[in-house]
Amino acid sequence: MGSDAARAQRAADETAERRREQRGWYFYDWACSVYSTSVLTVFLGPYLTAVAESAADANGFVHPLGIPVRAGSFFAYCVSASVVVAIVLMPVAGAAADRTGRRKPLLATAAYVGAGATTGLFFLDGHRYLLGGFLLVVANASVAVSMVLYNSYLPQIAPPEERDAVSSRGWAFGYAAGSLVLLANLALFTAHDSFGVSEAMAVRICLASAGLWWGLFTLVPLKRLRDRRTAGTCTAPPVHGWRQLASTVRDMRSKPLTLAFLLAYLVYNDGIQTVISQASVYGSRELGLSQSTLITAVLMVQVLAVAGALGMGRLARIYGAKRTILGSLVAWTATLTAGYFLPAGAPAWFFVLAAGIGLVLGGSQALSRSLFSHLVPPGKEAEYFSAYEMSDRGMSWLGPLLFGLTYQLTGSYRDAIISLVAFFVIGFALLARVPIRRAIADAGNPAPDRI
Repeated sequence: MGSDAARAQRAADETAERRREQRGWYFYDWACSVYSTSVLTVFLGPYLTAVAESAADANGFVHPLGIPVRAGSFFAYCVSASVVVAIVLMPVAGAAADRTGRRKPLLATAAYVGAGATTGLFFLDGHRYLLGGFLLVVANASVAVSMVLYNSYLPQIAPPEERDAVSSRGWAFGYAAGSLVLLANLALFTAHDSFGVSEAMAVRICLASAGLWWGLFTLVPLKRLRDRRTAGTCTAPPVHGWRQLASTVRDMRSKPLTLAFLLAYLVYNDGIQTVISQASVYGSRELGLSQSTLITAVLMVQVLAVAGALGMGRLARIYGAKRTILGSLVAWTATLTAGYFLPAGAPAWFFVLAAGIGLVLGGSQALSRSLFSHLVPPGKEAEYFSAYEMSDRGMSWLGPLLFGLTYQLTGSYRDAIISLVAFFVIGFALLARVPIRRAIADAGNPAPDRI
């Protein structure tokens, strides 16, 4: 009896510690999602585009490194270019985390470099479009590296049957933080005269505050998450990023179903991330909507995304994560097609579109993360998540490049936005072909009852 009581107590203590660690893990979404929302989605696209336009020549072109670039494409190209830095750094960070078991110091470094670059956007004014582009690349690369390390904790802090719920709660925390900060941003931006600042200064304050928020709340996961050294960890230095990525992909070839899921995710999430990063540019430049309207719309997305992430988590328990994600891709395709036909100067219809995006945004990303965690061989979490993360948080390169090139060639943001439908259609077709339960078994993991 005594031993049974001791085992029960140990189990209760382990559960309590796991819950505490999970709550700490959620707070990194709370910390860094404000960057994705306030900076990447709302303010930086239109503002950096305006700065580039003020520095453009008579034909509307800027010339970074002597290359003629239409000012309206500069932001999209910067988002795309950030993948070059990310590809080098993410596999290195993933390999170092897996080999040493020391994720927290790497997470802290990536988070605070990104937070510093974001705070530095306060100095983006006048004709300093190159400064804005540089800080955007640094911040985007940093958030990608940090998310590799953050996501790689998921298999360690949640057993298989909990991962959909834990991942969904993390996304919900992120969207809740985004909503809270956007509400403050909206108050400052719309009443900037009352605060004695110009509109441009209000934007710069909003950009910098996202970096300060990111840095402050990163302290919570750094305090609560634990580093775990496993039998497979060692202190050997990781190989160069490209070589490590190639090694990871070669290893994935022995897990072809994991690779098949990752390919599908890379395609459809490329579309999701491009919509997130370019929606404010589309709304301001093509539809002629005010910055206040865009902030309100994105605030609506954040609020609905909290409910959407939790609601789709519940749907996954009934229908399985794969079917729920496939349904969300159909919704994305319909929403994007409707966006092409939106009339200019009609904020009400833009709000309807934002509501549709909000309901599927958080859930499609949260369930993708938790589903992939089942397909990762034990001991290779950070290494595999480094490949996964290359398409996450705006690190996709093909979508922004396609968006920027389409606008460069046609001068129409409508043509640019509709070109992204291809990512959701192709992603749906690829994901539908992956037998998830067999993929989990091939990775050497136990499968939950509903997947």
